[in-house]
Amino acid sequence: MTTAPVTFTAKERELLRRELGMRFGQYPSLAEGLFLRSWRGGPLQGQPKLPPAVQSMLARGLVEVGPGRIGYRACFTAAGLAALRALLQGRHTLEPGLLAHLRQELGLDVLAD
Repeated sequence: MTTAPVTFTAKERELLRRELGMRFGQYPSLAEGLFLRSWRGGPLQGQPKLPPAVQSMLARGLVEVGPGRIGYRACFTAAGLAALRALLQGRHTLEPGLLAHLRQELGLDVLAD
């Protein structure tokens, strides 16, 4: 019995484009995960704010949420990295030039010397 590969929803793909694209002149690393803010007040004070796309990935076991240097981070699990690798190998799911650094980090493309 084969299982269907895990895919990202449209909202999750948009979050990945936005969060893993160039920031302040450099590309973020997958090892750093996705930055999450924390609640400043109310009953959830000090807990991470989880956008709907992160909640969806968390529920499916694609990310784990933990503390970061600042705020919280959603780091990809092994299943999440496999799904991201499959997504990046697809033809029309993400812009190849925009997230080329992810392809290199996952070993899908090799840098030419």
